[in-house]
Amino acid sequence: MADFDLTQLPTRSPADCHKEATVRQTKKIRQELIELQDRLYAENRRSVLIILQGMDASGKDGLIRRVFSGINPQGVRVHSFKEPTEGELAHDFLWRIHQQTPARGMIQVFNRSQYEDVLITRVEHLIDDAEAQRRFEAINNFEQLLQEAGTTVLKFYLHVSEKEQRERLEERVTDPAKQWKYEAGDERKANQWPAYRDVYEDVFRHCSPESCPWHIVPADQNWYKAHVVAKTLRDALVAMDLQYPASKVKRWEDR
Repeated sequence: MADFDLTQLPTRSPADCHKEATVRQTKKIRQELIELQDRLYAENRRSVLIILQGMDASGKDGLIRRVFSGINPQGVRVHSFKEPTEGELAHDFLWRIHQQTPARGMIQVFNRSQYEDVLITRVEHLIDDAEAQRRFEAINNFEQLLQEAGTTVLKFYLHVSEKEQRERLEERVTDPAKQWKYEAGDERKANQWPAYRDVYEDVFRHCSPESCPWHIVPADQNWYKAHVVAKTLRDALVAMDLQYPASKVKRWEDR
């Protein structure tokens, strides 16, 4: 079991990483993603699930726009998991998650995910450690099931610093273009940063198998965050060796 200490991991790009060059590389990668997604959709045998987690104001919405802009929306779906409804709470915690997993040929993006049920539930003391351990095992089995069915699972934690998070939350109060994002509990959640850090580290220790490990993405700079996620997705799709299927229609000369 690997150990994780988020306080020792960077939230910004490496010193030798230049913004202009990186942005150009990201644009090139996005062009590659357009063709790779087209191959995935045409092949219609496998799928990709992208899980995005992070502290409030870590930039999940903006990341989705930066990475998937220009990609055929017919082959990409995004689902944001909010607080469970009364109907969802009447089932096991993975019930609502499984309904949103990708069909063959699709890329599905989870903005928050099943991991909320071992994060906020622990910070708010809605479940105890024993229940959390049971849920870790259920999540690992669930992700293994998806992989065995042909779904590549990519998990990204957007690692934003406490200082940057507070500045972004303050913008939700002062910037008219961002005030719609403000929620009454934002300040309280910011004060819970250490508690969320601890439960996230526990997730990384228990739910990061070799087959679908967590990618800890420095998230203080939006341009670098988008680059890391886009490149990781591109590399995963390339490794799948996606192929266009042969036509099922006989050509005239073959009839």
